Amino acid sequence: MASSNFKDHLGRPIVAVTGMGIITSLGQGLSDNWAALTSGKSGIHKITRFPTDNLSTKICGTVDFIDIPVPNSVERSFAFARETTIEALAQAGLSGDFNGPLFLAAPPIEPEWSARFELADRSPPAAKPGDAYDRFMAALRQRPDPAFQEAALFGAISERLSDQFGTRGLPVTLSTACASGATAIQLGVEAIRQGRTDRALTVATDGSVSAEALIRFSLLSALSTQNDPPEKASKPFSKDRDGFVIAEGAATLVLESLEAAVARGAKVLGIIKGAGEKADSFHRTRSSPDGGPAIATIRAALADAGFSESDIGYVNAHGTSTPENDKMEYSSMLAVFGEGLKAIPVSSNKSMIGHTLTAAGAVEAVFSLQTMLTGTLPPTINYTNPDPTIALDVVPNVKRDAEVSAVLSNSFGFGGQNASLVMTREPA
Repeated sequence: MASSNFKDHLGRPIVAVTGMGIITSLGQGLSDNWAALTSGKSGIHKITRFPTDNLSTKICGTVDFIDIPVPNSVERSFAFARETTIEALAQAGLSGDFNGPLFLAAPPIEPEWSARFELADRSPPAAKPGDAYDRFMAALRQRPDPAFQEAALFGAISERLSDQFGTRGLPVTLSTACASGATAIQLGVEAIRQGRTDRALTVATDGSVSAEALIRFSLLSALSTQNDPPEKASKPFSKDRDGFVIAEGAATLVLESLEAAVARGAKVLGIIKGAGEKADSFHRTRSSPDGGPAIATIRAALADAGFSESDIGYVNAHGTSTPENDKMEYSSMLAVFGEGLKAIPVSSNKSMIGHTLTAAGAVEAVFSLQTMLTGTLPPTINYTNPDPTIALDVVPNVKRDAEVSAVLSNSFGFGGQNASLVMTREPA
């Protein structure tokens, strides 16, 4: 029976973070990422992965420094997840089989155009209209293509991670749009709270930037077209913001019950104190303008943590740099925190790393924990033209020293997927 020192306000096991790993456009590893992020460096650059002729957006935050055997999103996403997991397990002091469940946030599977064209070229001629699927299957039966098959399996990344790191049980792969990373962490927290495990591996990865992804987001008018200079394009909460910058990255967090972590002498990096999620049925991509679901999500996370609004010392904002989403997030926070919001610093990592999509919630959770560990608030860069309708302390342009003991991290995604995490430096 766990001592009351290891239980939260609802009698559940307290969940600690004992290992973290990260990759973004700023570099590989927590040390390099944190140094770049707090210095206000941008990882946004011109696209070189594919031609951008006649495209409105020509910039991104891709990760192009990790070697992969086949150039597709599955291989990239797996490689990012593998490297961040190696880093996180090393920091946690764990080796051998992990012996706990794996919760992976991964992007939707989309075979690259080049792979589709190659498959079409070696398919038999059409016998009748609408038989493309049968032709493709015939081509694959005639000459199996393991790389293409791997790129078309949604669960392939988690299966490979499970095999490599010795996780227990069926690995879970989820995709809840921009909230995915936070949702993966929430699932790990719930598994430990419910007594199903003493530890969980939570991973979020996204290496899906392609011409098709760029065009799709462009058609939604979601991407910034301020291409020159690239590092100035992402400007959350600024008056002249015009869209997000698509990016890649990954983050892994090792979660353990506080009791188990203390028993094995692990260093506790922080506590996942609360998690909240709410669905938004307003639109397939847009968030509800009144912020109702986002307000409910933040309040649910605070209630789960047993916190009041005054307990939060810093907010790691979703902060996408899109006109509508930034406004909605501000109004939601204002509804929750009221006049107290003016005294809470709120910054957006996306101003420097872009929007890492599926990985964003976990990437920003790592940065939130690092904020508390180091006593440094990362800035929101490119904040030179404030939006007068958004009255926030965005930690403009330059980092700030501040002791913070509790952080709220927001992830509000397409399709009505909303998740918020409350993290603390140590147990209450």
